[in-house]
Amino acid sequence: MQFTLHHASLLVADTRRSLHFYCDLLGLPLAARPELGFPGAWLQVGEGQQIHLLQLANPDATRGRPAHVGRDRHLALQVDNLAELEQRLSRAGIPFNRSRSGRSAIFCRDPDGNGLEFTA
Repeated sequence: MQFTLHHASLLVADTRRSLHFYCDLLGLPLAARPELGFPGAWLQVGEGQQIHLLQLANPDATRGRPAHVGRDRHLALQVDNLAELEQRLSRAGIPFNRSRSGRSAIFCRDPDGNGLEFTA
């Protein structure tokens, strides 16, 4: 049996704010989304893979999370130009950390505190 990641869902408080981060800053394209009875958006990530943004109440604590995203729940995405992404995050004032292992990777949080790892 073989498994392939189809999508990951992230809870967000404000879809419009999240789209600014994921689409305008990171450059992810929107994907078609059916009407589900609540706000949200689907983003295309690579071939046949998506991130689903769900504007729903968040049952998880947003305070007291580990300072380094690599020690928290996070979504890891491979990028083709990590240096360019670092520049985009810096210009936008989004704090990030480099991998402590020495790998070519950076970690940050989206506007809702969801952990993201970007690796080359």
